[in-house]
Amino acid sequence: MAGASLVRLPGMDCPKGCDVSLGTLVKRLKRPARSSAGPVAGVIGLCRFSYPGLGGFQKEHVSPEAQARYLYDPVRLDERFRLFEAITLPSLRAQSDQDFTFLVVIGQDFPAGRLARLRALLADMPQAVIQAHPPGRHRDVMAAAIASVRRDDAPFSLQFRLDDDDGIGRRFVARLRQTLRDAAPIFERHQRVAIDFNRGHVLRASAEGIRARPVERAYWAPGLALAFRADCPQTVMNFQHRDVWKHMPTITLPTPDMFIRGLNDHNDSAVQIDTPLPLLDSRQEAAFFDAYGVRAEQVRRIYALAEEEAKSTSQSPSG
Repeated sequence: MAGASLVRLPGMDCPKGCDVSLGTLVKRLKRPARSSAGPVAGVIGLCRFSYPGLGGFQKEHVSPEAQARYLYDPVRLDERFRLFEAITLPSLRAQSDQDFTFLVVIGQDFPAGRLARLRALLADMPQAVIQAHPPGRHRDVMAAAIASVRRDDAPFSLQFRLDDDDGIGRRFVARLRQTLRDAAPIFERHQRVAIDFNRGHVLRASAEGIRARPVERAYWAPGLALAFRADCPQTVMNFQHRDVWKHMPTITLPTPDMFIRGLNDHNDSAVQIDTPLPLLDSRQEAAFFDAYGVRAEQVRRIYALAEEEAKSTSQSPSG
C-alpha cells in the first residue's frame, strides 16, 4: 500500500483477538470510569465508494485494473452517484445526533471529474472525510483508514459500514450511543460487541419515486454496528457481517425503520425479494421522510434529470 497516508496499528491482523501486548493492559488500566452520562464513544461510518481493492467484493475480477474498469464504468458510476445523493447522504444529514465521522474511501485513480462531483456533494457535510488509496488488500486498507480517524480520547469506538446505495434511520447514531449507555456493563466487559438493528426497508429509486417494502433481516450490513473498546485495534472490517455472532456478544434491537438496503442493477451481493416493491403513495412518502430523511421529490428530480440527459445524449448527432 505504498503511497497512501495510512495508519497501521499493532495486532490489526491478529486473528485471535486483541490482547497482544503490555500496552494493551496499560490501556485497560487507564480506561476512564463510566460517568453518569454513560461511556464516551466515537462513531465512524465507512463507505467504500467504488474502491478497487484486492478482495472485498463478491464479484471478483482478474486484476485491480479490471476491477477498476468495471467500477469506473460511467453508466455504473452515474447510478452510484444518483443513489448516494438521493438516499445515503440525506439519511446521514438527517441524523438526530450529528457527532460522527463519515469516512469515504476511494481509489487513487478515481476519475478526476467524478472526484470533483464527490467533493461537491460532501462540501456541506462537516462529518465527511474522503481518503484516496492505491489498490491493496481490501480489509487492510479499510481497517487502516478507519484507524486513522478513530478518536484517541474515547473509551469506545462505534463503527458501521454503508454501501453507496444504503441509508440509515434518523436516530441510528443516537440509538448506538443509547444502547452503549443502556448496556454499559456488557460493553465494558467485552472488547467488542455487535449492535444489530434488524428492521428496515429495501428500496428501488427511479423517476417515478420510491418503491420500498419493510424487511426484517438479522446482521444485514446497513443495520449493523460494532463497538470496540479502546484496547482493541480491530475494526468493523475484520468481520463478515453475517458471522459476527460467532465472534462476539450481540445485541439485537427490533426497532423499526433503522436501515435502507438499496436495490439496483449493480448490487455486489444479491438480495432475494420475493414480491415486487410497491410504489409509495404520498402518505407513505411522508412517513418514509420522517423515518429516514429521504425525500421522494428529490429522488424523482434526480432520476428525471438523469433520464433527460440520457435522452439528450442519445439524440445528439454523432461525430
